[in-house]
Amino acid sequence: MTAVVFRDRDHPKVHQLLADLRRDLGRRPGDALHWVNIRSHGQRLHAARTLGQAEFLTISNVVVCKRHFPLGDLIHHEDAAYLYTLRFLLERLSWFGKSCGGPVEYTLAHIVRFQIAKLRVYEARLHADAGCSIDWTCMHPGRIDQPDRVEELQIADLAASATAAAFEPDSFGNTETRYLKEMAPRLYRRAGNLTSYGMKMHPWNGSVKEAYPWVQTL
Repeated sequence: MTAVVFRDRDHPKVHQLLADLRRDLGRRPGDALHWVNIRSHGQRLHAARTLGQAEFLTISNVVVCKRHFPLGDLIHHEDAAYLYTLRFLLERLSWFGKSCGGPVEYTLAHIVRFQIAKLRVYEARLHADAGCSIDWTCMHPGRIDQPDRVEELQIADLAASATAAAFEPDSFGNTETRYLKEMAPRLYRRAGNLTSYGMKMHPWNGSVKEAYPWVQTL
């Protein structure tokens, strides 16, 4: 799960970035950009590099390594995995908001079977959880919308899919880390710490570090 964060005043820059990407990729003005529809490796690399060079963006990823949990673990349940990952991401968004001196507004790309009422219930659960590390003074309630209507969500789609390519093998068993490495300058870091902020890995134990040794070099 990925968040791409920017200040309100940088909305025009975000819109311009998307317009430039559409032009570069041979799309029409206003076309929605979805990673799955960007077929060539070169175009995907260009999209990732464009995000990595956009100094007004900050990217935070949460990567849940299901293959490193026992098969019976609750993390393998679709809803549990999604909600737990969302919790990790909201924690980091709130910390980022606090460091920047203002609350964060967040919008989720629409997920099938995940409606706004369910989000409100889960936010309430997190509010009541004493072990939750979300700083609610720096978070507004979330929204759910579609990338076709809120074009900023298209940037999150690109960043999330570029990250996923580094971990999820394709049909031939290959992964591709170059997209994520192109975005590395924009990953959220705090006091030089990456794996607790912009690349939260769960779990982050010996087997995961052995499987993905390149994460600590980003």
